Amino acid sequence: MHALPQHVPLIATLRGGHPENIYYGSIAVVNANGRLVSRMGDTSTPMFTRSALKPFQAMPLIAGFSDPYNLSDADVALLCASHNGEAAHSSRAGALLKRAGCQEADLQCGTHVPFYYTTNQLPTPDKGSYGRLQHNCSGKHAGMLMLARALGEPIETYTQTTHRVQAVVRDSVSHFTEVPAAKLVVGIDGCSVPNYAIPLAALALAYAKLTRQAADPVYGDAPARVFQAMAQHGALVSGMGRNDLALNRAGGGDWIAKFGADGVQAIASRSRQQAIAVKIADGNLPMLMWIVINVLEQLGWMTDSARHALKSYVPGPLLNVAGLEVGETRPVFQMP
Repeated sequence: MHALPQHVPLIATLRGGHPENIYYGSIAVVNANGRLVSRMGDTSTPMFTRSALKPFQAMPLIAGFSDPYNLSDADVALLCASHNGEAAHSSRAGALLKRAGCQEADLQCGTHVPFYYTTNQLPTPDKGSYGRLQHNCSGKHAGMLMLARALGEPIETYTQTTHRVQAVVRDSVSHFTEVPAAKLVVGIDGCSVPNYAIPLAALALAYAKLTRQAADPVYGDAPARVFQAMAQHGALVSGMGRNDLALNRAGGGDWIAKFGADGVQAIASRSRQQAIAVKIADGNLPMLMWIVINVLEQLGWMTDSARHALKSYVPGPLLNVAGLEVGETRPVFQMP
């Protein structure tokens, strides 16, 4: 087994003023020039990125084949999405597949209850009412099928680590994170494609590069286009009730946000040319969001409008079943 990350306490719940539950994690803040601006905890041990990697998995298609496929900014946003499976998401994923001469059955992501229902606490729909197009990763998988077609490679094996699609994706990840391809730690994601564990500082660096004004030496204007698409089409990147959409709206067009399963969050600011990457050790989503809000506050990114947009994610006092206030949830870190 690889070394365990050396996370630090970030959030505590207090009962009677005494710590009860402690939530550990790490934070990296990096600018577009690659400087580690601020950090908490472990920013050098590889950690799985999960869906936070999607913009860089989509980058080879966007950079190399945007014109042949006539990709709009909305299409680009969906390629980078962990979406809700709403009609706007599934219909666009289906349209992307058609441009590659593919169909829903070619997607190898599997199926799950669309996030729209689970996130918004709605009754679970009948199993036959949703399919692979409603999978949160259908945009990413559609993009990989499009890339396979463009490269003249077989579509049946596009998820395999040895497939050329995954090789060029790995090169993109290595380029933006500056982790040599041979040192990328590989695992299989929940949707069956390769995913990579990288240092948290490397993930923040990759997102910071999306804020650069100059063209990338390898991928041209694709990084800037990814930022623009994600900033303008936050509802396609995630959907109703999702953290990423709330963060996108809080940033007023200046932020992009991308969540990764099991407690990863990346945020980039174009005006500051900086990016934040956060990992909460136990994957707790509400506590992850509370950490992120405190990081944004401590770094001076928050405005009154941003606070208003994110106020529903600020935990209230701890109440017992009788409605008595018995404790609170408090950040226990200060960004240097």
